[in-house]
Amino acid sequence: MYRILIVEDDMTIAYAVKKHMEGWGYEVICAENFKNVLADFAAFSPQLVLMDISLPFFNGYHWCSQIRQISQVPIIFISSAADNMNIVMAVNMGGDDFVAKPFDLNVLMAKVQAMLRRSYDFAGQTNLCEHRGVILNASDVTVVYEGMKVELTKNEFKILQVLMEQKGHVVSRDKLMIKLWESDSYVDDNTLTVNVARLRKKLEETGIADFITTKKGIGYIIE
Repeated sequence: MYRILIVEDDMTIAYAVKKHMEGWGYEVICAENFKNVLADFAAFSPQLVLMDISLPFFNGYHWCSQIRQISQVPIIFISSAADNMNIVMAVNMGGDDFVAKPFDLNVLMAKVQAMLRRSYDFAGQTNLCEHRGVILNASDVTVVYEGMKVELTKNEFKILQVLMEQKGHVVSRDKLMIKLWESDSYVDDNTLTVNVARLRKKLEETGIADFITTKKGIGYIIE
């Protein structure tokens, strides 16, 4: 079933919408970290977002534009600020629809279902992995951190993917080489070292320092 993220700081509204949508069988969570909505988005990897405009710290337009850097999932704005200027702004910032508060839950549900049908009859799902604000996007083989995006090579992506999926655990060099052997190219110990060094340099240029730690004689870890 589809996953839906609700970004709404009025918890009465948020939980009412959540309960209604769960009754239709959807998996729904409400954002709690309004300082970093993007982290909640990446961790949950929703297939649709309901976004309020007026939020603590940063408004919904900001988070919509941040999400659009890594994903094309449908975003429906829900707001009492339903004047023409806000509706136009919502669409221009990457929103797909706008529902004015107060709204009928059944009408909102109908819009959500129609949006999901249109979006996923033709498009696949976004594959994201997030840790410490670093977002790895499998759909375009990039890393995003604090609004900055960097492209990775196939080998760099595979290395970072394995390390992020195994965060908190040491990954041996042998395991990384086996993962890289799944591609067409043969990778030896020296090639792995070069790839890790290049990956670290790209991460540092994006502002991600000391993300990958070497465990001498064993392998690497992301903590």
